[in-house]
Amino acid sequence: MKNPLSGTQYHRIATNPLTVLGCVILGGLLGLTAPVFSQSLSVVGVVYVDLLKMIIMPFMVSAVMFSLQKLFRDGSSGHILGQVALVFIGFSLAAAVIAAGSTLVTQPGSHMSADSKAAMGKIVGANSDASNTDMALRASDDAPRVITLSSFFSSLIPSNIFAALASGDTLKALVFSLLFGFAVGQLKGNVADSMGQTLETVYQACQLLTRWVNVPVPLVLICMTATQISATGLDPLKAMLGFVVAFLVVCVLLLCMSVLVLRWRSGRSLALVLEAMRETFTLGIATNNSATCMPSMVDGLVDKLKFTRSQVELLVPLSVSLLRAGPIAYFVCGTMFIAALYNRELTAIEVGLVVVVSALSGFASAGLAGILTISLIGTACNYLGLPFEAAFILFVAVDPVCAMSRTAVTVLSSCAAVSMVCSRPEPRAQALTESLPNSGVATS
Repeated sequence: MKNPLSGTQYHRIATNPLTVLGCVILGGLLGLTAPVFSQSLSVVGVVYVDLLKMIIMPFMVSAVMFSLQKLFRDGSSGHILGQVALVFIGFSLAAAVIAAGSTLVTQPGSHMSADSKAAMGKIVGANSDASNTDMALRASDDAPRVITLSSFFSSLIPSNIFAALASGDTLKALVFSLLFGFAVGQLKGNVADSMGQTLETVYQACQLLTRWVNVPVPLVLICMTATQISATGLDPLKAMLGFVVAFLVVCVLLLCMSVLVLRWRSGRSLALVLEAMRETFTLGIATNNSATCMPSMVDGLVDKLKFTRSQVELLVPLSVSLLRAGPIAYFVCGTMFIAALYNRELTAIEVGLVVVVSALSGFASAGLAGILTISLIGTACNYLGLPFEAAFILFVAVDPVCAMSRTAVTVLSSCAAVSMVCSRPEPRAQALTESLPNSGVATS
């Protein structure tokens, strides 16, 4: 009785936002004061993220297949899947529009000080006295990917599912899981029951493994932050301060929107919604990988907000793979920031083009991370004739900060989208849960 309580208390402390902030600050100080030692800590973050990635693929495949089988038995899959496309498109466009509106108000890059311009010139290797930001790329290994309708749909179908699983191609594995889940849903009798039990066993085992792996989250946060700060220092953050602040403002707006949607759909209090999303938010910041947050997303939506488990387990992997609100907002802010750097005033039509192209790029960003995600900013820049390559290294310098915000927005907006598609919890179940003294929810 005592040990589980102790474990629960540690888990709550480890995922507390103040703990996360404290670990990030401590890691930053360590990276600045001991950069050589901090670089040696990079292995901690690599091993931790690899452990989580190891669990995610079987978790996603088993959850989607098992949930589809249950939904077909309930006869409720048709209208749910029909709503998914509308909700995902709506959330993607909303993220892009909010990002565009906020960036137009804050106007990062328009009123940059002389010191900031000099710092930018130093980062990109340009003459600080020059009026334009120039740089010569040493190589273009990761060229921005041009989005076309045919290339997008062709990228969905796995020619070899085992190769897709081995390479961690989340989108192709998801398509296979959906198709296989449809087939499993048509099975009857003992064969279907045994298949469902197997899938449920894999799913629950992956959830348990995730909880074990997340025990050292505070230590991992310190090590990952120290490694990033020791590599980039603070100069890139100073030079790109306007962009970072503008993007963080957009992220705050999108996070607030997601929380309000969750509160409306669940009928719960704001405090309980924040409590339900706390672990998901923390993991998003700690890992910079939205796929690793899926088990905590399911727990928060089902166990605490009381949405239907079969629906949530189907829709969470789908939303994480296809609804990329964080990258979409990032593409919009980045494109408009580059336009401001080159004194390019965008017309209303051009802003609309940035919104649409960024939304499409968001769908294509599934499975991408880091520099590959940054490269997709070039998609909208190409449409506008902006030289994205010259500013590429600037975004690389500050990506450790922006990546955390992108992931947090992606996972919370995915939870909000799932709540829009799922059936609303019954009021009686909500009232009963909130009245339980040992419900595990903070009431202060």
